[in-house]
Order: sequence, then C-alpha cells, then structure tokens
Amino acid sequence: MTETAHPTIHPVILCGGSGTRLWPLSRKSYPKQFTALVGDESLFQASARRLSGEGFGAPVVLTGEPFRFIVMEQLAAIESAPRGVLIEPEGRNTAPAVLAAALWLAEVDPEGLMLVAPSDHVIPDGAAFRAAVRAAAPRAAAGDLVTFGIRPTRAETGYGWLELQEPGHAEADAPQPLVRFVEKPDAETAEALLAAGHYLWNGGLFLFSVQGIIAAFEAHAPEMIAPVRAAVELGEADLGFTRLAAEPWGQVAEDSIDYAIMEKARNLAVMPFAAGWSDLGDWQAVWQESGPDGAGNVVTDHATALDCEGSLLRSENAAQELVGIGLRDMIAVAMPDAVVVAPRGESQRVKEAVAALKSRKARQATEFPVDHRPWGWFESLVIGERFQVKRIVVKPGAALSLQSHHHRSEHWIVVQGTARVTVDDDVRLVGENESVYIPLGAVHRMENPGKVEMVLIEVQTGSYLGEDDIIRYEDVYARK
Repeated sequence: MTETAHPTIHPVILCGGSGTRLWPLSRKSYPKQFTALVGDESLFQASARRLSGEGFGAPVVLTGEPFRFIVMEQLAAIESAPRGVLIEPEGRNTAPAVLAAALWLAEVDPEGLMLVAPSDHVIPDGAAFRAAVRAAAPRAAAGDLVTFGIRPTRAETGYGWLELQEPGHAEADAPQPLVRFVEKPDAETAEALLAAGHYLWNGGLFLFSVQGIIAAFEAHAPEMIAPVRAAVELGEADLGFTRLAAEPWGQVAEDSIDYAIMEKARNLAVMPFAAGWSDLGDWQAVWQESGPDGAGNVVTDHATALDCEGSLLRSENAAQELVGIGLRDMIAVAMPDAVVVAPRGESQRVKEAVAALKSRKARQATEFPVDHRPWGWFESLVIGERFQVKRIVVKPGAALSLQSHHHRSEHWIVVQGTARVTVDDDVRLVGENESVYIPLGAVHRMENPGKVEMVLIEVQTGSYLGEDDIIRYEDVYARK
C-alpha cells in the first residue's frame, strides 16, 4: 500500500433489505434505497456521495443478485466507480456481510479503515458527518470499534439507544466510552432516556480498522470466520462483480453486527453526532425529513391538499392525481397499482398491510409495477386472460438475451428509436412505427444500436405469460 499520513477510510455500503414499512413505494423487488424519497437522488446515491471526499476510498457495496445492475447504474449516474461490489447469495444479516467486506479488504488494503453504513439513511449535512468520521478515525486506527451515536430529538421507541457515562459526553466532538447498549425501549423508558441527557440513538453506523474487526470476529464470533472466508476466497469475478460462493455462505449463521460483535466487545467507543440523521423507517419519518410547509403538509407533484394539516400526499404517477380534502395528520401515497392511506401516527403498521397482501398472494405486496433489468425496464400496461401488453425501454447499446418461449408469441411495435431484431436466422433494423412478429418457439433478441433510449410496445399472446417462460441461449449479463 502507498504510504500516507492516515489510513484510507473505505466506505462499506450495505445495500440489501426490503423496506416493507415504506410500501407501496418500497417493495422486495425494488427497495427504498434505490428510490428518491427525499431529494432528487436515491438514498443509495446520496449515501455514496456523502461517503466520499478527501481521505475516503471508493465504496465497497454489498448487495443481492437482483440489485447488482441497479447498483452499478445508479453509481454511474453520479459518476462514482465502486472499489468492489460483493454479491451475497442470500441475505444473512449484517454480521456476515461486514466480515466478508473486511476479509475482502484485507487483501486490498490490510491497514485501512472500514466505515460501515446502511444505504437507506438520510444525513442532510454530509460535511458534518465526514468531519465526525475523521474525528473518530484515530480511535479506529488504534484498534477500537467506533459506533456513531445520534443526538436524540424525541423519545423514540423505534431505535436502540447507547448509554454514555455522563451528559457532557453526548456533547463531545471526539469518541467517548460506551457504557452499554439499550434495546428499543417502551414509551415511558424512552422519555426517561431522553430526559437523562447521556443517551444517544444507535445509528447503525460503524468505523473500525480492517484488522480490528477481523480480530473482533475471531474473539466473539469465531464460528463465522471459516465459512465467510471460504465464501470470499471461492468467490467468482463476474462482469465486474464478486459473487460470494453460495455453499459456504449458506453455512453462516444469520446475525447482526450489533449482537454478534458490538454488544460483546470491550474496546468500544461512541462518536456523538448532532447534525441530523434519520433511517427513514416509516412514512412519518419521510414526512418529517421532507420539510413540511406552514400547514404541516408535504405535497408532491400530481397531488393537491385542500384544507389539510400535518399530512403527506404523494402521487408517483403523472396520470393519477391525488387529492386530499380536510385531512388531519394523514399519510396518503398513491402508486399506479397500489394506494396506502393511514393516520400519520399509525404509519409503522404499513408492514402489517404488506403481510396481509402476501397472505392473499397479491403481487403488489412484493413486485414493483416497473420491472428493472440490466438492459433497461418494462411495465405491464394491460393484462388479460391470454394476452399482455407491455412498454419496454432499452438503454443505448443494451441488448436483451437471445431467447425463446414455449407458451407465447409476441408482436413488437417500435415507438421510439431503432431496434435491431433477431428472429431465428433473420436480423433486421426496425424503426419507429414499424413492427415485427415473433412466432411461438422462435429464437429471438432485441438490441438498441442507437444513442438514445429505444421504446417499444410488446403484445404477448398465449396460454402462459409468466416471466419464467424463457430459455436463454446467450446473455451479456450472465443471467441463468
């Protein structure tokens, strides 16, 4: 490693999870970190931008198979190139993910520091947070495990808390000793913690040296070392990603970094942070972080509030106007395929609604109306008993896989740009207002050879129209 005055701080961004409490905008197929909930950038993009600058290395991202190309696309949009993207075969909570990143970084920069951060938090003052990280870096470099404690602004029952030795420590601008972790309290206990003055929220943000956290796992969770190390060492490079090996990864116990390491270690420190933070855990938090107007309302485009107070009105579809009349402290969020309405104080219960929808096997519980793919995206416009109409958008230079179907035929009508279409041995260019027919069983592919997005309307007809009716022969994205 090149010698520097201070070790490099490597951001490790944890980019998994389903975010059911922010349904319908956040779903299993497209969770909240990829959505612009507050501001113009997605939460993931804002995190990557915030964790950059002098002293910081390029980010290391841990994510799942379905999101790998979304990660790369969103980083490219903010001109950020990752140091590495590790693909977890399945979610095993934060402890195995952190250990995998540490073992991977040990081969890259064994003397470096790791800043572990979720991808879906909001910290409005990025400069203040980077200053707090730099202030904590000497303690981390010395071997301590540093967690960031957030100055509390209310008696919050949805967060864990951190106890410091005395009230003055919560005001400090340097890391302080940690007395203990406090589990999520009830309302009465939370009021007492807030009044005491020497408790902070546990923000789920950590800074430690690569060697320091590996040593902590060896001391407190040694059973994780061998399978995670094998998953890293047997991992395969794939289109710029590192796929952790599935077999050893499946042997790792599911556990959080808090339970596996932080609550057992003794070399802990807390860096107080008072410049604002939210985990955007529910719609009430989104309302709060979005800056309510003088009447306490947050109203997005395509929404109108008449005689409303303290309410969030949000429509995600230009073709769907949302109107609230006489609402008080309400949440109303409208998507093309789903709407949620609830008192603002009950917004934590949205996850119960998702569970109810799952029990009814409603696709809206988990599936986003827009299906993002590495080549672009598509949405279903009309679904009938034996037909489906889709809008498909293909990015410049992108190509779908060479494929065939057992149960359906397709008609493609190009409405923007030019498509290069393969049907068996025939390859042709199809321009705007031109169409092509794909018979059942034909081997086919569409590509966008142009410099602008290509848009087409696809009409499918057949006995079965599911996305799993596909045989892939060639695929530049290495999908199965």
